[in-house]
Amino acid sequence: AYLFFASGVNSFTKLPILTSKIPDFNQWNSLNGDKVTLNNKITILGFSGSDLLKNRGNYFNLNQKIYQQYHSFKDLQFVVICPFGTEKDAKYIVDQFSKITDVSQWHFVFTSTDEIQKYYNQLKLKNKLNSDFGTSNVFIIDKNRNLRGRKKKSEYKEGYNTTSPADLSNQMLDDFKIILYEY
Repeated sequence: AYLFFASGVNSFTKLPILTSKIPDFNQWNSLNGDKVTLNNKITILGFSGSDLLKNRGNYFNLNQKIYQQYHSFKDLQFVVICPFGTEKDAKYIVDQFSKITDVSQWHFVFTSTDEIQKYYNQLKLKNKLNSDFGTSNVFIIDKNRNLRGRKKKSEYKEGYNTTSPADLSNQMLDDFKIILYEY
């Protein structure tokens, strides 16, 4: 266990809170009809946009670099917020992932594009959603619904780019280990 935690570059100082107490979205339905909540879960949060299949490689990268190694942590979940109308595409992605991994902690939740934009704005991020109401970045949310990242001016980091396996393998994995160590 020591070797696992000692491999973090930040020496497991606390990962700063960027936005406190972000709202929950337990009023939105998931792909399987269950309610998904941020409460008492470490959450990797993504915003798919309306062209979910075009971006499926991003979720594959995230699945391979982070999820497969850590999905056995019972308080961990990966949540993707999607616009209504993308349910069929999300189902396809889950079906494809289920061939290579346990998908029990992957959740796709659905709402209107207006609600997605409103929710994203409440995260108080510097970057914006694209015209499809998505982003290639994913975000780390702790069990208390705090958005976590790096605050230093020289290395400010609010999200992790899923198009970059190096970003996921290096910065995100390091920050993710810090959160796991805290809990």
